[in-house]
Amino acid sequence: METEALAAASEIDFSVLALFLRATFTVKIVMLILIGASIWSWSIIIQKFINYRKARQDADMFDRAFWSGEPLDKLYERVGAEPTGANEKIFAAAMTEWERSHRGGDLIAGAQQRIDRSMDVAIARQSEKLNNGLTFLATVGSIAPFVGLFGTVWGIKNAFEQIAIQQNTNLAVVAPGIAEALVATALGLLAAIPAVIFYNKLSADADRLIGGYDSFADEFATILSRQLDS
Repeated sequence: METEALAAASEIDFSVLALFLRATFTVKIVMLILIGASIWSWSIIIQKFINYRKARQDADMFDRAFWSGEPLDKLYERVGAEPTGANEKIFAAAMTEWERSHRGGDLIAGAQQRIDRSMDVAIARQSEKLNNGLTFLATVGSIAPFVGLFGTVWGIKNAFEQIAIQQNTNLAVVAPGIAEALVATALGLLAAIPAVIFYNKLSADADRLIGGYDSFADEFATILSRQLDS
């Protein structure tokens, strides 16, 4: 009997596609959700790497121009109309408020505070762009294993139901249902592990970029403060 069960089990297709096709409707939905979450996570990860690399390049390029000794008004004329990088947008926001505070040749009171707020708003907008999508990675990293576990529990429940219906506990009956159930857990881990790893990596990169924007804003605010005091 055992030899016959092993022979029957060996004839069953245990490929991932076959296990998916044999799974119950609920387990199929769970698998599709996890596959979709994994694909979406990877698209966010790849896009973030591209965006962060460009942000670093833009910041380095503008820093070289800013500290080159070029007059700030000329630099503003060159980049102020259509700023592209984050530092350029922070610089343009501050210079725009600077010019508005000197209407008619007289300095309007409270210029320093308005300039600081303008740069803070620009930094907040850039921070929101950098962190956009990271919440999804965190959600996938924390929830995907439990979604996969739900699929596994449901699949095992169905396997036991088949055992009860057929009144047969040999390997040919038990193995397919258990294998189908475990695929859901595997997909949950496959979606969660990269999401957690790259969430931590991308969050740290975003924090470093935002810290660079804050440092630039502080340095620029100091320069403008000296101009205002003089």
